Amino acid sequence: MTEHAPLILDVAGTELTAADRRRLAHPLTGGVILFARNWTDRTQLLQLTSAIKAVRDDLLICVDHEGGRVQRFRTDGFTHVPPMRALGELWMDDGQGAKAVAGSGALRATNAATAAGYVLGSELRACGVDFSFTPVLDLDWGESGVIGDRAFHRDPRVVALLAKSLMHGLLQAGMANCGKHFPGHGFVKADSHTEVPVDKRSLKAILADDAAPYPWLSTTLTSVMPAHVIYPKVDSRPAGFSQRWLQDILRRQMRFDGAIFSDDLSMEGARRLDGQVVSYTDAAVAALEAGCDLVLLCNQSVGDGQAVDELIEGLEKAQAQGLWQPSVDSESRRLALLPETLPQPWDELMYQPAYMQALDLLP
Repeated sequence: MTEHAPLILDVAGTELTAADRRRLAHPLTGGVILFARNWTDRTQLLQLTSAIKAVRDDLLICVDHEGGRVQRFRTDGFTHVPPMRALGELWMDDGQGAKAVAGSGALRATNAATAAGYVLGSELRACGVDFSFTPVLDLDWGESGVIGDRAFHRDPRVVALLAKSLMHGLLQAGMANCGKHFPGHGFVKADSHTEVPVDKRSLKAILADDAAPYPWLSTTLTSVMPAHVIYPKVDSRPAGFSQRWLQDILRRQMRFDGAIFSDDLSMEGARRLDGQVVSYTDAAVAALEAGCDLVLLCNQSVGDGQAVDELIEGLEKAQAQGLWQPSVDSESRRLALLPETLPQPWDELMYQPAYMQALDLLP
């Protein structure tokens, strides 16, 4: 077993190249994140995921597959899972007039959320995908375009219960989960893909509202992804590069012991630390030293993939120079995200009663 494989990388196309195999075989690589460009149909996806596992069977095959507009695979039988806001709206619908029953919407919504998690997880697993970066725990403040209908609700209590229900469905499919974007991306308007968002609220305000689902879900969450957002009243660095956020607050105060993923290091919100532009290697080392177990670099394998190779080489050098040390605990957290059960083949899944019922429950 490798000592610590913190890198989650992407691959360029619908099948592995020699360069992909070389990068995936590297002992610092711990997983792969797939995108829509890696998809043609289910047969091709299963061939790709099988080829990845043939390189190393411990590689974690990941995808951003939340439902709504963030769903990488949309054709050849994949269910169009609704955006999470649809579950929040169902929660609020107790019926009309004499047929209204207080609380009935909440109960239907939690059941539908479990169904959504099961459908999402079981379909992905049938195609060889191990893990999806879901659910979004950000609050729907109505201001953030990048979050928007990806959020369940404005109320953190509703978010926590719907997320827990969705994670129950993922668990039924044999899939771990990832709460994001800690401590909350929903309040700021700026998109951290293209800007560096700044949330000027106090720590007390953030913990009481946006971050509230995290301690409530501390026994259910298997991983967390912090936001590329700066909260200057807490730390000058974005949360994913902040020991204060990751070690003091998330680990010690909220007692979270699962895996922590950085968000994509190529996003604009991760390209500057302390006012200075940083390399991918410097960003990766900073994230790992702050408390991340795993770091993502996305969309850099397209073309010659030089940035990916530079990150692998750079992290090797950083380790040799003592700038970063592998963590046995981090590696254990990565391995814990791998499924422990065999997936159900797609053709069998289509006729499974639990799956068919789950489809009927989706809003």
